[in-house]
Amino acid sequence: MQKNMFALALLCAAGGAFAQSNVTLFGVVDASVARISGNGGHTQGLANGSNTSSRLGFRGTEDLGGGLSAGFWLEGSLGLDTGTSNGYQFDRRSTVSLNSGFGEIRLGRDKVPAYLTIETFDPFADIGVGGVGASNMLANAATAAGGGTTGATGTTIEGSAPKRLSNTVGYILPATLGGFYGQLQYGFGETVSTAVNDKRGNSMGFRAGYMAGPINVSGGYSQVQGGPAATEIKYKSSSLGGSYNFGIVKPMVLFATERGNGRRIDLLEIGATAPLGAGELRAAVSRFDLKDSANDSRKFALGYGYNLSKRTQLYATVARVSNDGAATRGISINGLASPGVAAGGKSTGYEVGVRHSF
Repeated sequence: MQKNMFALALLCAAGGAFAQSNVTLFGVVDASVARISGNGGHTQGLANGSNTSSRLGFRGTEDLGGGLSAGFWLEGSLGLDTGTSNGYQFDRRSTVSLNSGFGEIRLGRDKVPAYLTIETFDPFADIGVGGVGASNMLANAATAAGGGTTGATGTTIEGSAPKRLSNTVGYILPATLGGFYGQLQYGFGETVSTAVNDKRGNSMGFRAGYMAGPINVSGGYSQVQGGPAATEIKYKSSSLGGSYNFGIVKPMVLFATERGNGRRIDLLEIGATAPLGAGELRAAVSRFDLKDSANDSRKFALGYGYNLSKRTQLYATVARVSNDGAATRGISINGLASPGVAAGGKSTGYEVGVRHSF
């Protein structure tokens, strides 16, 4: 009886919450059979979120009157291939916000503004074997906690670029500016003031763009204070991209650069998407240039997604990375370990999967 009364109380509380605000349960489940090969052999199996990252989330809004509204967004990762989940941690996004005609104030864990340009103008949305992040080629401005990767010679920048930062305060422009959009973001490192590197983990960034009709262009910048506890190292990331939808094809171009600890790496990608039958063809050619070094890389990716419905898609992608000099970059995707690549070697990835959103 006590358990039944407790359950009834929870239902009543939930009913009151739903009555006060608009709450939505949403998510994506995405899995693929994939194979990655390199000089160190090959790995094959089930990968997770290669077309669209698997996720589970809750979002909602409440009208406060006078043009003001409150909102929340809680979204976590799902490990569809193993059944494990970090979703209850809401690692993808956890924010609360106030919205008005003047824009949105957002607090919590959120995506880095400069990264949104990369995600928008990569035909593969920076995931799967085709995405630019799948090659682990971009620089690492800092980890989510605010520090870089510490090696024998200090902090390096080679790795995957940060996509999200915690402890942020952001401002997003309203969607009433004739196609102009943008945002500002500041993140707190929460390092004690008596530390030598007391700004460690602090971040700032912005993004600005214009989208109207077939055209979309944007650029972004972010800076994170990293380095080990006793050394201050600023990691800076910038990105610039654009696309134009001709109807039969949408070409896009992306340039991104990251610098820190005396190093710099640049990305130049030319890609396109095109409607084909009941789906979409995707293609991209990329070059990664490590400054003052011959250790550069190139990547080619080709994919196709076939829409079974508005919510379900079958997809297939193939990609290949070629390294120069002593570069050992290779394809790596969520759910499968990279087999490793020898200096100057190559890496190839294939995947066939299904994605369903709700």
